[in-house]
This record gives sequence, C-alpha cells and structure tokens, in this order.
Amino acid sequence: MTTAVDSASWLTGYIPDLPTPFDAAGGLDLEAFARLCARQIEAGVPAVVVCETAGEASTLTLAERKAIIRTAAGIARGRARIIAGAGSNATARAIELAHCAEAAGADAVLSVVPYYNKPMQAGIYQHFRAIADDSRLPIIIHDAPARTVRELADDTLAKLAQSSRFVALRDGAGDVGRPLRLAGLLRPGFRLLSGHDATALGYIAGGGDGCISAVSNVMPDLCQAIFTNLKQGRPQAARHLFRRLIPLQACLADADPAALKYALSLLGLLRPDSRLPIVEPDDAAKAVIARAVAGVADEDLAWAAEA
Repeated sequence: MTTAVDSASWLTGYIPDLPTPFDAAGGLDLEAFARLCARQIEAGVPAVVVCETAGEASTLTLAERKAIIRTAAGIARGRARIIAGAGSNATARAIELAHCAEAAGADAVLSVVPYYNKPMQAGIYQHFRAIADDSRLPIIIHDAPARTVRELADDTLAKLAQSSRFVALRDGAGDVGRPLRLAGLLRPGFRLLSGHDATALGYIAGGGDGCISAVSNVMPDLCQAIFTNLKQGRPQAARHLFRRLIPLQACLADADPAALKYALSLLGLLRPDSRLPIVEPDDAAKAVIARAVAGVADEDLAWAAEA
C-alpha cells in the first residue's frame, strides 16, 4: 500500500475499471472478482480500478468496498497498483471513502467531480482540496461531465495539479485535443488518462498517458498491444488493432456496466447479474454483444507483433 504521494510513472497504458461480480443471492462474489484481478495482472496491467463506474460503486456498502479492495490487494501483492473509487457529491462522504480505501490497502483513490449538486468551479476546487487535506493516498481526479453535469474546467484542473497530492486525471469528456491543450498548464509528471474507450487512441496519440478502460476487461492483451504499438512508433498497427475493438467498445458504452458483465459472462468469468437500477441487456442486445466478443480475433496480436 502507498501511504505517501510517490511518482505517478506507473499510471500508463490501459488500466481496467473492474466490475463487481455478484452471486445469485445478490451478494459479493469475491472468488469471481479474484479471477478478474488475476487475469488482468497476468496480462501485465500497471493497475486495476475497483469500486468505481464499472464496479457499481453507488450500490456498495463500506464493508463491501473494504472486502473488494482487500481482495484486489491480496491478489496483486505489489505486482500492480490498486486504485479505489472514492467519489461522492458530499465532500465529507468522499473523505470517508478515501479513508476506507487507505485502510483496506489501496494505493490511490479515484474521486469524481461532484454530481447532481452542480457546484461552481470554486466549489469543485474546494471539494478536492478538502479531500487532499484530510487523506494520504495519491488522488486521481475523475472528470465525467456526462454523468456529473458539471465539467472540470482546465483552469481548475491546473490549479489543483499544482499540488503533488493530485497525480492524474481520468478524462471522461471525450475531447481528444485536451492533452495538447493542457500540455503547458500542468506540472511535469501529472498524468492524463482517457476515461473514454472510443476516443482513447486519439487521446493517447495526442499526448495522453493511457486509458482507464471498460473494454480492457474483456481483451486486456489486445489493449496492451494497442498501447505498446502506439508508444513504439507503430501507429498503423495500433490503428488496425483499435478498429477491431470498435464494435465491442460501442456495445459496452451503450449499456455500461451491464453489457460488460454479459461480455465477461460469455468468457466464463462471472455471472451477468447487476444490482438495481442496472438490469441485464435484452436478448437483442445480448446477441450484438456476443457477436462483438467473437469478432475480436487472437490473430490480431500476432499481426501487431510482426508489424
């Protein structure tokens, strides 16, 4: 566990936003969750995100969050970092969740711009400063304007990033030009991570450091190959592989996280169950998801290695 702010150099590449598996009775399925963690770590991911968007965080109790984080940390054993969702539209609750994450063994927290309340930029700034002042783990800020209604302004981000307490942005705005725009505003070493699978290739090509991803849950090796080819100067190979993922990305974005869980259930990794208000995709959507999963071929990895 990281107990003080350290280098954010590990925040790079595709980082999966893990779903939370549930059993037939609606409780946590920690055995399935452990399998998900192990699969990702064996694929070489630098970190996993737990208890966040794909993890149906709003339905989890504090005890369940602790159990999930502890399980992830036990599987990782230092081979990958554990990033725990700790966001809330109540600042005191976000601080409580950050404390919970630290106690359970997380290495960093991911905290979203306050939703529903529609705070002004000054309020957003004070919200994150309060979390930083009352917690010890590195903080990744999550900007998700489609979910929060309020976006994180570039100036507000630049002001927060002056502090080493803030190490990265999960950028869910889908603006591929943002890394270039922010290049002169942020301190060296501050990481920019796409939070939007469909635009991740352009975001990384424009100066981003990686992607916190849903699709990486399904195809971790392929996602790592995309990133490696892009960073090693093989954009044609990266584009080819990325195109193969587009149908799957579209399915997951359309019904996240229910579609993701169904895709993973096809691979035998978990049950497709979610907690209300999330429900399973209908039969037509399931058929589309199944075709998208089947359409991603293993030979693409061999093609990339030869490119």
